[in-house]
Amino acid sequence: MSDMNWKLIVQLSLFGVGMGFATVSLIPSKIEPAFWLVIFLACAYFIAKARPSHLFFHGLLLGLVNSVWITSAHVLLFDTYVARHAQEVTMMRSMPFEASPRLTMAMTGPVVGLISGVVIGLLTLAAGKLVKAPVEASGKSVV
Repeated sequence: MSDMNWKLIVQLSLFGVGMGFATVSLIPSKIEPAFWLVIFLACAYFIAKARPSHLFFHGLLLGLVNSVWITSAHVLLFDTYVARHAQEVTMMRSMPFEASPRLTMAMTGPVVGLISGVVIGLLTLAAGKLVKAPVEASGKSVV
């Protein structure tokens, strides 16, 4: 898929960079989903507005790139993260790699990224039906 707009994906993944660090100590787990919903909707809109081909795959790849940033931030700032996320620590202890919570994070991060990517992809498809294509100077739609 050489016609992927990687610049757009990387730019939108900066939301993931911000959330990766913000969820370590600023944003509590209970309200994190609300932040993600707003980010997913905004990203779906921006992808649909840019009108690259393969709308769904742009959303899917964005979710995967976000997971790299978020997982990296959580692993790098592990001690701060676990100090403020007791529920997640409890969940990690029930996972197969309970002896290594960092490994558990590294293994589950891409799975969460794939799931969130599917959600972003579906939202992007929906946004693609609602957002009008950009118009060239000639007055024709660009699609």
